[in-house]
Amino acid sequence: MTVDFVLRLLAAFACGVVIGLERQLRQRTAGLRTITLVASGACLFVTLGVLTGNGTSGVTQIAAYVVSGVGFLGGGVIMRDKGSIQGINTAATLWCAAAVGVLCGTGHYGPAVAGTGVVLVTNTLLREVGRAINATPLSSADIVREYVLTVIARGEDEIHIRTLLSNAIDAQPLSFQSLTSEDVCGEPPGVKVVATVRMHPKDQARLERLASRMSMERGVSSISWSAADVDSAQE
Repeated sequence: MTVDFVLRLLAAFACGVVIGLERQLRQRTAGLRTITLVASGACLFVTLGVLTGNGTSGVTQIAAYVVSGVGFLGGGVIMRDKGSIQGINTAATLWCAAAVGVLCGTGHYGPAVAGTGVVLVTNTLLREVGRAINATPLSSADIVREYVLTVIARGEDEIHIRTLLSNAIDAQPLSFQSLTSEDVCGEPPGVKVVATVRMHPKDQARLERLASRMSMERGVSSISWSAADVDSAQE
C-alpha cells in the first residue's frame, strides 16, 4: 500500500511539474510550484479517501471538495485590469491540474497522462490558433465600437454645429446614439457639442472624414474623437 501511495504521489508530482513548467516559462501568476502543489494536493486528498477505505462514494465526495477548493485558488489568479479580465486561462489550468492530481490519486495513470497532454496542447498549440484567429481582419469580426466626437465652437454657432453634425451623421450613415452640448467657460465663452455614434471599426474612416469636414467650419476651435467600449454586436 505504501509503494502504491508513493507511485500515485510521484505521478501527480510529475504531471504537475510538466504542466507548471509551461506556465512558469510564460511567467504566469500560477507557475511551476503552484501547479505542482495543486496536483500533488489533490492527489493526497483523494488518496486519503482510498487509504481510509471509504469506498467509491467517499473518494467521489473528497474529489468534489477538491474542485471547490481549487475554485478559490482560481478566483485568486483572475484579475481585472482597465476593463479587461486576465488570468482566466491560468485559473482553468489550475482546475485541470487538480483533475490530473485526482486521477493520479485514484490510480488512473493513463487518463492522468492524457489529461496532462491535453492541457499542454491547449496552452501551446491552441494559443497559436487563437492568435491567428485574432489576427483576422476586423471586417469579418462581429463587433461594434462606440465613438465619441467632441466639437468646441463659439456659443452663437451651437445650433449650426448641432445641425451639421446631425445631417453629416445621417448622411454617412452612422448609428446615432446621442447628441449633447454644454457651455464652456472662457473668453470668449464657447460651447462643447458631443456626438456619440456606434459602428463597426472598419467604418472608422467615415468618422475621420466627418471630423476633418467639421474642423473646417468657421467658429470651430477644436475637434476630437475617441473610441469607447467594444461590445459584441447584437444577434
